[in-house]
Amino acid sequence: MSTLQEKVRRYQQNTISELKDRQNGDGSWTFCFEGPIMTNSFFILLLTSLDEGENEKELISALAAGIRENQQPDGTFNNFPDETGGNITATVQGYVGMLASGCYHRTDPHMKKAEQFITSHCGLRNIHFMTKWMLAANSLYPWPALYVPLSLLAIPPTFPVHFYQFSTYARIHFAPMAVTLNQRYTLKNRNIQSLRHLDPHMTKNPLTWLRSDAFEERDLSSVLTHWKRLFRAPFALQELGLHTAKTYMLDRIEEDGTLYSYASATIFMVYSLLSLGVSRHSPVIRRAINGIKALVTECGGIPYLENSTSTVWDTALITYALQQNGVAETDGTITKAVSFLQKRQHTKIADWSVNNPNVSPGGWGFSNINTNNPDCDDTAAVLKAIPRSFSPFSWERGVAWLLSMQNNDGGFSAFEKNVNHPLIRHLPLESAEDAAVDPSTADLTGRVLHFLGEKAGFSVKHHHIQRAVNWLYENQEHNGSWYGRWGVCYIYGTWAALTGMHACGVVRTHPSIQKAIRWLKTIQNDDGSWGESCKSAEVKTYVPLKKGTIIQTAWALDALLLYEKPSHPAIVKGMNYLMDSSSHDGRSLTYPVGIGLPKQFYIRYHSYPYVFPLLAVGKYLNSIEKETAYET
Repeated sequence: MSTLQEKVRRYQQNTISELKDRQNGDGSWTFCFEGPIMTNSFFILLLTSLDEGENEKELISALAAGIRENQQPDGTFNNFPDETGGNITATVQGYVGMLASGCYHRTDPHMKKAEQFITSHCGLRNIHFMTKWMLAANSLYPWPALYVPLSLLAIPPTFPVHFYQFSTYARIHFAPMAVTLNQRYTLKNRNIQSLRHLDPHMTKNPLTWLRSDAFEERDLSSVLTHWKRLFRAPFALQELGLHTAKTYMLDRIEEDGTLYSYASATIFMVYSLLSLGVSRHSPVIRRAINGIKALVTECGGIPYLENSTSTVWDTALITYALQQNGVAETDGTITKAVSFLQKRQHTKIADWSVNNPNVSPGGWGFSNINTNNPDCDDTAAVLKAIPRSFSPFSWERGVAWLLSMQNNDGGFSAFEKNVNHPLIRHLPLESAEDAAVDPSTADLTGRVLHFLGEKAGFSVKHHHIQRAVNWLYENQEHNGSWYGRWGVCYIYGTWAALTGMHACGVVRTHPSIQKAIRWLKTIQNDDGSWGESCKSAEVKTYVPLKKGTIIQTAWALDALLLYEKPSHPAIVKGMNYLMDSSSHDGRSLTYPVGIGLPKQFYIRYHSYPYVFPLLAVGKYLNSIEKETAYET
């Protein structure tokens, strides 16, 4: 019978071989970036409302089939597998998308089940405001008796509340949504005459678009005061805001026609440009629709509209993982991947410079066509993947940009610097604290530290590192974990923090490290796995899964192997679980462990079951070799 070490070695070699075989000719890797059914639903609505149903019948049918494939036997839709009782917003999205496609009808049994669930849960009243917006833009829900003060887009950053205090991902959706709402623009979907059968009590009351509990939990007086000031702005300033919003969108369209390379933002942009009188046959609209169509792929055999490609992210992670597992930097696989990544370094002064002026560009973005929106996570990942010797100037430019993005509190956020204004964070909109601002997070701070310590040679004595490590100390949970914003969730944040601090020389005996190690050990399942529910992101407390996942187990092992011997019982049990394919059901491999937006957008990265177990087994084998060398 094979020993554990032999099993791990075979797994390592097989994974390396498979990844090499899957590399594209341009050096990249393409894996599906799978989120919720929202994108399929919204695109079906757009295409059918634009009367493109006949021309795009095959595409619409495929997208609708992709939605149907995700419907539960009771007619509901969930945002993650262990979400109990169905999700009202996801079920409305699924139902409307299928109905708009013309491929399914109200009388179909599965549609009647969905309808029954929706009507028994207060109809459309409690769905997410983004979905209400999409229904309103298609004449299926009344616009609220509210105008968004577009003067916000035109006022200077010296104002107490200004546009660039919203996060970049909020702005790129807010601009087209606000324009369309203010214009009261609607398209009519010929496949859906009305949704009154779902909710006969639709209202124009703007409070139904807001979080009602926010009024009970928070003192919103300061927010409302500044909001009223915006409404009192002169009409000319409002008109300037409308023009500014249009310019803001047009200036951020990527080469493929998409807005910021996001399908969701591009769909919203189409409605907003139509509301401003742009012809549906104009080049900008046609390019936008074609750009969205290019994002349609198959995820596990199911037709799906990716909200973005994840090509740069996947390629960077895989390139780094291969090198950590013995693939030489001169190997053709690595040199081709590095060449691809180097060509994607950003050269444009973009939105990130508003709060970080006088800095040269040098970061990387998430998708292969992103030129407007670099982020710290992708930049750190790419810089770990590219050997410095390949292009010292490009590499140093990337490091300089990354260091310049450190927030005043010492941590790192995703896209921009110091975008965490309390007036924005406390807006009474669902997910405002997660989407409207871009604060420092443990996962971003840890991952940047990991690069700076491991590849850039920075130690805890360096002032950038000191400030970041202190931020982690101050933001550690009482149980020893850290909350990760962009992955699920406490396992993710704790893994990122531990690996980052270790790379910068924080010693094992430090109380913060000790608490984190102890917490990771206490949450290991009896079968050796680790698993955490997406529910953690919603309740902001660790929620375990009854059965672990491959990826979260790999995160935990990758962190523990820095501080424990490979013979430690927790590590042996964890590695045995990773190697025992008979214990891996579909959920352990496919559970979504990425987060776009808590409560709405959870992500299954199809590359992760390759990347993170490979990193864990590489570290395990290296630890054994070091231990053997030490003993001899």
